[in-house]
Amino acid sequence: MIKKTAPEKTYASILRLLKKDGPQDAIQLAQQLNVTDMAVRQHLYALEKSGDICNSTTPRPKGRPAKLWQLTDKAYTHFPNTHAEFSTGLISSIVDVFGHEGMEKLLDSRLNKQVAEYSQYINPEMSLKDKLESLSTIRTREGYMANIVMGNSENDFLFVENNCPVCEAAKACSGICARELDLLQEILGQEVKIFRSEMITQGARRCAYQISMPGK
Repeated sequence: MIKKTAPEKTYASILRLLKKDGPQDAIQLAQQLNVTDMAVRQHLYALEKSGDICNSTTPRPKGRPAKLWQLTDKAYTHFPNTHAEFSTGLISSIVDVFGHEGMEKLLDSRLNKQVAEYSQYINPEMSLKDKLESLSTIRTREGYMANIVMGNSENDFLFVENNCPVCEAAKACSGICARELDLLQEILGQEVKIFRSEMITQGARRCAYQISMPGK
């Protein structure tokens, strides 16, 4: 096992923070990493030189404009991108051999398997919040870097997936993203309202779902 050096560990932490929380300035990153502003800037410049991050300036109400750092497309190679069964090459082969109808059947079969697996940890009697917390744990374990954000009421949430380990496959096969919505609906309950407001495959930093329980 190859051990990471201290700078490499800091680089990884910076990339993870930018992936999870979006563009940030050096001060914000330094506070979260518990290092000095000068130290974090050295790491930022190194990551900029490697092509993993870039920066842009944004106005502030007072003082100088803020320099916000964000990930480049190159940086996404540092995050989980597994699920080889859904590689673009395999998808193409499946369509060639079985046609689009065969691909749809395969996706339906995968959906049914996921529902069965998730249902071992999430049951209909749980509150919406408990369901989402369990779902967040499962999806994070699968590489989605998931978390939930409370909304304006106790039954109003934003469910966020900061990484998509099947992104390239999803770009090649729209049915994968469609089944993601179906999976959430099956697990959270048909009475739950779900709206996907952001999608990584459409250029967003993350996938985000607005989730609420009408009438609650």
